[in-house]
Amino acid sequence: MRKILVAVLIVSMVASHFENVASDASDCDDACTTGCVQSNTRLLRRCDIKCGIRCGPDSEVEDHTG
Repeated sequence: MRKILVAVLIVSMVASHFENVASDASDCDDACTTGCVQSNTRLLRRCDIKCGIRCGPDSEVEDHTG
């Protein structure tokens, strides 16, 4: 029992030092264009343009990690 407690303590100490990876514009663009599934090419192009605006270099990526 004591060994398990020590192991859990060590694992939690190691896990607390991990850094979260920050999302960037490529993640935003990939997620946005994945949602652009359309059979109509005009609507697909329109969605791609909206994704370009939403995830462009001038936009800020929202952080939803907490």
